Amino acid sequence: MGSDGGWYFVRNGETAGPVELSELARELPSIGGADAMVYGPGFGEWMKARQVSVLSNAVGGASNSAPPRPPSSRVADEIDYEVYGEEMQFVEITLDPEEVVIAEAGAMMYMTNGIQMSTSFGDASKETGFLGKLASAGKRMIAGESLFLTTFGAESTQQEKVAFAAPYPGKIIPLHLDELGGEIQCQKAAFLCAARGIEIGIAFQRKIGAALFGGEGFIMQRIKGDGIAFVHAGGTIVRRELAPGERLRMDTGCLVALQPSVNYDIERSGGLKTMMFGGEGIFLATLTGPGTVWMQSLPFSRLAGRIAGTFAQGKGEGFVLGSVSNLFETR
Repeated sequence: MGSDGGWYFVRNGETAGPVELSELARELPSIGGADAMVYGPGFGEWMKARQVSVLSNAVGGASNSAPPRPPSSRVADEIDYEVYGEEMQFVEITLDPEEVVIAEAGAMMYMTNGIQMSTSFGDASKETGFLGKLASAGKRMIAGESLFLTTFGAESTQQEKVAFAAPYPGKIIPLHLDELGGEIQCQKAAFLCAARGIEIGIAFQRKIGAALFGGEGFIMQRIKGDGIAFVHAGGTIVRRELAPGERLRMDTGCLVALQPSVNYDIERSGGLKTMMFGGEGIFLATLTGPGTVWMQSLPFSRLAGRIAGTFAQGKGEGFVLGSVSNLFETR
């Protein structure tokens, strides 16, 4: 299940990934070979590379199979997936008969003939009455999302495929919620798609300082369940495990997602001169463990600001082409 993508490894004491399986195999000699610590889909804990069957050829040692997912009475559909691409990624999901995936409106890239597409008002993960649907849709509206989610179900007697594309350059992150405590909080608009049974809601910031100046506002997305969800963020994505009491400071826009156990707050970026002229903003986000956090190297707001600034200064493509065309105008 998803064996090609979503792998992580430890380099110099820090977690890197997600990467494709082939890329992880190439990295192994430089991060410890058979003793390199790796983490992949279906794992319950970090393991040495020699213990992972699909990496046995790369490390040249004896291996044991990665621990299978324990059987459980899970609610979410058990979907299979593969992530394609580097900077502009898409995820292709394979659905068995009667399995369903939910997605943000407009995210679909392609689907095979046996996929049935429909639109759901509010929460598509569970059957509720009209008032429940209305409340769910209201929460999505407050979070700046569409009132509707689209569902894609395999209606034939064979496996079907549907793919969802990232909206801008960056990475798609598979989140196995059953291995992450059942809940993740992420930035608004990060959610891409998920197995049926995953709940998409909102999480309010409890601290007024973090709410006003933390970059994500009062509201973040809450993704709950026991299946797989996919979120998207810009640039390179780093997953960091915070020990109890370990504190990390970052640009407020670089936070992608965190476990609820992580304490999220803000602090001033420095003295008055640094705050005004340092170029890093007035506040920094502070994250205190224990728990896992995901960070992005290129927030969309930063990318959009650079593009807008370039055109505002008259340095865009249209300006250049217009200047060149002026050379051929008849005086």
